[in-house]
Amino acid sequence: MSKDVYPVYRADCPSRVILDQIADKWSMLVMLVLKEPHRFNAIKRRLDGISQRVLTSTLRKLERNGMVTRTVKDGKTLSVEYALTPLGQSLELPFTALYQWTVEHMDTIQTYQALYDGQND
Repeated sequence: MSKDVYPVYRADCPSRVILDQIADKWSMLVMLVLKEPHRFNAIKRRLDGISQRVLTSTLRKLERNGMVTRTVKDGKTLSVEYALTPLGQSLELPFTALYQWTVEHMDTIQTYQALYDGQND
């Protein structure tokens, strides 16, 4: 079969970069948190283990890709709220399905990992 039939296999296919940017664990988790708009610190509190630097980078990447909006709110104190765009919302179903699959199978996967690690130590 020709490489052109499946352009995603080509090194220059833009889908590779897009998949890398939206399918990493932090991007997926941030978008799951943003089912409802949240401020930066609220997102950070929900995602145990994410650093401020990584969250900032992830939000910028998602904003650049049109998945997230960043809105500056005026008030007594300046605040920034993040929300999913319609494009970002369109990933809710596949991301939720992938998350549910992961939770349903994590015990089995951990068992396989332990068996593999035991055989390859």
